Amino acid sequence: MAERGYQVVMIGRDAARTESAVAEVKSAGKGVRVTHHLCDFSSLAAVRSLAHALLASEPTIDVLINNAGLWHPQRTLSRDGIEDTFAVNHLAPFLLTLLLLPRLRESGRARIVHVSSRLHEKQKSFHFDDPQGERSYHGLRAYSQSKLANVMFSTELAARLAGSGVVSNALHPGDVVSDILREKPLLRFFGKLAAPLFDSAETASQTSVYVATAEELSQVSGGYFKKQRPATPSPATLDSQARARLWELSAQLVGL
Repeated sequence: MAERGYQVVMIGRDAARTESAVAEVKSAGKGVRVTHHLCDFSSLAAVRSLAHALLASEPTIDVLINNAGLWHPQRTLSRDGIEDTFAVNHLAPFLLTLLLLPRLRESGRARIVHVSSRLHEKQKSFHFDDPQGERSYHGLRAYSQSKLANVMFSTELAARLAGSGVVSNALHPGDVVSDILREKPLLRFFGKLAAPLFDSAETASQTSVYVATAEELSQVSGGYFKKQRPATPSPATLDSQARARLWELSAQLVGL
């Protein structure tokens, strides 16, 4: 994004890693403004503080890329007592997006990009009977469901924003070996061995950048993309009643 001339505001959890990433982006950005804020998406209060800071510092927001994500092999609770995979991967971007939406609307041509995963395609429906894995928890299932929630939210948001000039689209970035496996050292080890078979971070970023910037997508909303091309999401994302139900559940959990 910086290479394309966009002013970039980066959000990170760890100060040292975020500052290192900012320095790298600045070096590639050819003089564009690159700033950052720290935020732990496991805390809804922190997400609210982040939104307040962004609204105070950014008079215009043209693109919001929701990219943060994690995976817990064991059931873990957020600071608010919510299952953490669902909290960080879905509720935090849900809350942040809605808090920033007035500023995005002011742009008149804004784009909201939701980084999901092809794993959501395996989910035939959202499990409203056990959304936080209280009765039965499996790390990969919780992750896949949170990624389904990303696409359901993106699709429902697109429907609610129709005609506003703000578009909402979701994507699968690719299969990347990253620190998302850090809580499973053995998987992380084998992942690093297999890294040459997977997408690099730079390659994986291309679909996000495409959805955020491509001129031909300026009026496209409610889509799902892979490898910079339209793709077919889980049929569950087409269920408008389920999408509305997830919206209401999410709003209740974040206090909107």
